Amino acid sequence: MIVLLPPSETKRAGGDGPPLSLDTLSTPALNGLRAELVGELITLAADRPACRKALGISPSQDTEIDRNAALCTSPTLPAIRRYTGVLYDALDVESLTGAAAGRARERLAVGSALFGLLRAGDHIPAYRLSAGSKLPGRPTLAARWKPVLEPVLAEIAEQQLVVDLRSGSYAALGRVPGAVSVDVVAEHADGRRTTVSHFNKAHKGRLARALATTRSEPADAAAVAAVARRADMRVERRGDHLTVVVSA
Repeated sequence: MIVLLPPSETKRAGGDGPPLSLDTLSTPALNGLRAELVGELITLAADRPACRKALGISPSQDTEIDRNAALCTSPTLPAIRRYTGVLYDALDVESLTGAAAGRARERLAVGSALFGLLRAGDHIPAYRLSAGSKLPGRPTLAARWKPVLEPVLAEIAEQQLVVDLRSGSYAALGRVPGAVSVDVVAEHADGRRTTVSHFNKAHKGRLARALATTRSEPADAAAVAAVARRADMRVERRGDHLTVVVSA
């Protein structure tokens, strides 16, 4: 089983690994587009106004431009430690030890606008590029990634179950055939249900932790739902789609 996570806008600074080497990343079939995007971001960083516009950031966030300028020289961290924020706080992978930590390293992957697909242990620098970023004079990131990323994801899906926890914009970079998809809704006292926005990430992080550490090897959506329920999550299943229901 692979648990496919969304990335986060926020990323831990620094690192203790060597500078980025695309040849060391998993899924080498993606390295051509990875190299193109890395080069484009480094070039774009020299034009701060254009970079701000492309990345959707303000002058107060110019440190993000500095990160992109240093993509090939800054230190790296494993991807699962690089990303921060609500989902990754709930996942809390650094608290895992022993066999649970090993299972998490094998099962966790991250969808990335810059790298396409990362496994937990892939060493990457801090960077700024979102699925909705618009690099000047270039097609959308979805248009560029789909032709190269979807065949890779399809091959993975043929071999093992994929639980896709990515948000819509990242899922659009490459669809996964037969994946288990998940949404989160809040149930009110009167029975009404509304979509959970911010805390959606926290609940997906809890689910990711349960799936990453379980001793079982879920092979379908029903088995994924069973793992979630053992983690005290309320889950409803409709085919390959799971709905996590939380109290409003």
